[in-house]
Amino acid sequence: MPTATVPSPSSSTELLLRPRQLTDLVRGVPWLQGLDDEGLASLLADSRVRTLKSREWLFRQDAPAHWLYIVISGAVRLVRAAGDGGLATIRCVERGGPLGELSMVAREGSYLYSAESLRRTQVLAMPAARCRELFDAQPACRAEFMSRLALELTERLEDLALLTQADAMARLVSYILRQLPPGRAGDPRVVRLTIPKCWLAAQLAMTPETLSRLLARLREAGAINVERHRLVVLDEGKLRDIMLADD
Repeated sequence: MPTATVPSPSSSTELLLRPRQLTDLVRGVPWLQGLDDEGLASLLADSRVRTLKSREWLFRQDAPAHWLYIVISGAVRLVRAAGDGGLATIRCVERGGPLGELSMVAREGSYLYSAESLRRTQVLAMPAARCRELFDAQPACRAEFMSRLALELTERLEDLALLTQADAMARLVSYILRQLPPGRAGDPRVVRLTIPKCWLAAQLAMTPETLSRLLARLREAGAINVERHRLVVLDEGKLRDIMLADD
């Protein structure tokens, strides 16, 4: 499938239809929050909205990174090619999430992973060169970017630690615990499953059948309820006990 890195020129008209929404979208990216009004306006003037079909590649690993992206709607799967030629799912990105930003610090200025839409998806495409110019002109943005880069590295190390756990149940429970929203101990909390279970299974290095079987075990143990695209955590203590028992 061909690499698609250049947005359609006709998409610029979409940018004019909802400037407020796109302004809020850009402001929602932590390392772009520090842009002054002039810098933000110039960035949006050079940007385009692009629409992807389901299972369309936005960009490919190692391709020159001419564009950075923010997800407007839909979902994108990030994958990296392994040494054996297989594709390893890194994570999935939804509304407000940036894509391709790690290319800003890559030696060759290329994408470090591939990005594939999971369903019909819209993204805001921003010229990478323009972003670099703004970073040079506005140190606050550059400082926040480096801070977020350190956070990204920490999260990827946690992902690596998760995948090195030999027990599939431990990987699943660790993932659920990391996704839990803030709340009082003892109260049910909800983890939204916004990506297909087959991709979640791939992210956790297990088959979809294994994922379904493990979720059923957790439900039977009274630790969770599975409600379509939601996991309701009923007893966090039970989750942790099950993880330790299977370790």
